[in-house]
Amino acid sequence: MRRALEGIRVLDLSHVLAAPTATMFLADLGAEVIHVEHPRGDDAREYGPFVGPPDKNRSGYFISLNRNKKSMVLDLKKAKGKEILRALIAVSDILVENFRPAAMSRLGFGWEELQKINPRIIYATISGFGHDALPGYASRPFYDMASQAYSGLMSITGPEGGPPCR
Repeated sequence: MRRALEGIRVLDLSHVLAAPTATMFLADLGAEVIHVEHPRGDDAREYGPFVGPPDKNRSGYFISLNRNKKSMVLDLKKAKGKEILRALIAVSDILVENFRPAAMSRLGFGWEELQKINPRIIYATISGFGHDALPGYASRPFYDMASQAYSGLMSITGPEGGPPCR
């Protein structure tokens, strides 16, 4: 049986949770998802629980978010890494990343450059505060705990029977 997104190629330059979850769903629906990791590997490879002894290739967290994906390592700070990424962009349908705002531009892959490489590319960027956030916020790192704190959720949640986290 043909899956809904068969024939769609997605470049996944994401890490940690939000964007990898989005690309996981695309892979589950049949898209060919190519997860591009930096030379040290995705940070999520360090998160437990581990399948067997702790090891970068045994992170249950990483495995669950990257199921059905292909994976490769590119050093985007080097010319060869950029050359390979440029070639992948040219033959891909979608690019998903969750770097801090302007990081892609600094690497030479801002929206204008992506359009030159592949005019039909769909570009999805995920950031905690958005690219046009209040001054000083757009470039801040954003993880689950920060989202709970900024949203006020920490003031109403905590250990059962204990005080809320603040």
